[in-house]
Amino acid sequence: MAAPILVVAAALVDDLDRPARLLAARRTRPEALAGRWEFPGGKVDPGESPPEALHRELREELGVAVRLGREVVGPDDGCWPLTDRYRMRLWLGRITEGRPEPLEDHDVLRWLTRAELGDVDWIEGDLPIVAALRGYFPDSP
Repeated sequence: MAAPILVVAAALVDDLDRPARLLAARRTRPEALAGRWEFPGGKVDPGESPPEALHRELREELGVAVRLGREVVGPDDGCWPLTDRYRMRLWLGRITEGRPEPLEDHDVLRWLTRAELGDVDWIEGDLPIVAALRGYFPDSP
């Protein structure tokens, strides 16, 4: 079996210390994922560090620059298992430049409050991350 492929993503929030809203992106492709929601990001290219890849992906996909906050550490050597082939590292991030638009791979962006996190049809691999992120909102129990 081949080594897992590393992807990176951002949980873009309105405030890194006391988030009230999280940005979700609806995929347009591949067909199996079209219409489902995810965190923006993508694959790490050869020679890139994961944070460099994430900054590049967010510029390409949403047209924004961000300040990364803390990494949301996953249960599998710090990564979140998405499928048998893909592992993801995810950081909190706040937009510092630009207004997010669905430029690549997405057709709709939506800001969600903690109460609205379950209102969209998340890709299965992102569901454990969504659950973990609930604890980052200040109104968390």
